[in-house]
Amino acid sequence: MTILIPVLGDQLSLGVSSLQGVDPADARILMMEVADETSYVRHHKRKIAFILSAMRHHAERLRAAGWHVDYVRLDDPQNQGSFSQEVARAIARHKPNRIRVTEAGEWRVRADMAHWEARFGLPVEICPDTRFIAPPGFFAAWAAGRKQLRMEYFYREMRRLTGLLMDGDQPAGGQWNYDAENRKPAEAGLFIPCRIGTPPDTMTHEVLTLVAERFQNHPGSLDGFDMAVTPEGAEAEVRRFLNEALPGFGDYQDAMLKGQPLLWHSFLSPYLNIGLLDPLDLCRAVEAEWAAGRAPLNAAEGFIRQIIGWRDYVRGLYDWAGPDYAQRNFLEATRPLPEFYWTGQTRMACLADAIGQTLQLGYAHHIQRLMVTGNYALLAGIDPHEVHLWYLAIYVDAFEWVELPNTLGMSQFGDGGIMASKPYAASGAYIDRMSDYCRGCAYDVRAKTGPKACPMNALYWDFMDRNRDKLENNPRIGMAYRTWDKMAEDQRRALKATAAAHLARLDARDAEV
Repeated sequence: MTILIPVLGDQLSLGVSSLQGVDPADARILMMEVADETSYVRHHKRKIAFILSAMRHHAERLRAAGWHVDYVRLDDPQNQGSFSQEVARAIARHKPNRIRVTEAGEWRVRADMAHWEARFGLPVEICPDTRFIAPPGFFAAWAAGRKQLRMEYFYREMRRLTGLLMDGDQPAGGQWNYDAENRKPAEAGLFIPCRIGTPPDTMTHEVLTLVAERFQNHPGSLDGFDMAVTPEGAEAEVRRFLNEALPGFGDYQDAMLKGQPLLWHSFLSPYLNIGLLDPLDLCRAVEAEWAAGRAPLNAAEGFIRQIIGWRDYVRGLYDWAGPDYAQRNFLEATRPLPEFYWTGQTRMACLADAIGQTLQLGYAHHIQRLMVTGNYALLAGIDPHEVHLWYLAIYVDAFEWVELPNTLGMSQFGDGGIMASKPYAASGAYIDRMSDYCRGCAYDVRAKTGPKACPMNALYWDFMDRNRDKLENNPRIGMAYRTWDKMAEDQRRALKATAAAHLARLDARDAEV
């Protein structure tokens, strides 16, 4: 008996469901580097290099564990460029009598797999992906009958399910959520942890050369590539985070500083999302730091909420909402994505810094994504689908199941409130409060109107005004409309005129925007 087991580039775990209960002697594992997956969006060079190198290292790990691995490299002259075509070639080589595979994370790949049985004339077993903390069907059962799918309530159920940070049936410390204690602005004089990184080995250097030659027209830089590509390297990153950054993570997780891309953030999401780390093990390690008195509760709770709350929540929402979710556009925003999202060339210091580090590292932390790049796109009326494709391409941890709900639902309010209770819209005052970006910016964050005013200020009020018919009945933002209505008419006109002037320059692709 021969079982063909395709293993995808984000399934790099020995515990992946398709391998369980199978005798390695009866199986052939197929791993494929295919052109379709590198170019369906213009992925950041660093993202491509990270995944390909991790795949090649995982193939060696599988072989060491006794599996027979058929590995197809991207530069193989016979490579047909797609999963289905490479599965067809593998069938011709190995003559399997069935196919066993773990469910793909993204709808487009699931649709491809759904046709394999008819196409290849072989039984195809698609196993559920068990690498999430919530069991299959948990989110759908929780969501049934609910009008609003608020993460906070899902998160509480996950706390009960896992027992993490629980004192019997009550949350540790008496509160479920310490988000109010996660909002301190940072100052440059604070001791900020320094990430060491993992030097690339010979295999990674080969991948970096391949990516540099083949993907010259893709965004981003490979300079200084130091991402872990093995479970051992990822675990070393975990230890650094627990020892150096976790204690300050709770206080400063919403802070932003120029030239400081990580601050107290873990930079572990890429390793979680391709299978190098186990999410529940990571949460238990964080809980142990709190229990030992080495990390405060607001830090442990804030981090664990990101994993068992947001991460499992967005996966469940993605599956629940279906493939049409990507086309939602509640606010009917249609403006094209500005070119400076691909270059970082803008006079707005917050955007220049957040996009600049993204182009360098393929990473920005969640507040930079939500309240800088996402906030500007929301205020300016950028097409949410274009914003989604940019986030999917540019971040090393972005796979559609995790990126799409966060971008289209939470950041751009494209689903009309299924995910977020209100649009995450803010003026320049929020960015000034939580960062040092506004110091030395070409624009004045204190000015509301005129050519020198921070564009976020007028754009905020323009956004609220032009979307009034869709938003004014939202109880969480009613105060904004009351403030707008109390403004003098000439002040409202000045704000609208300032916003219109900025958007006109944006539409004209003005290099000075």
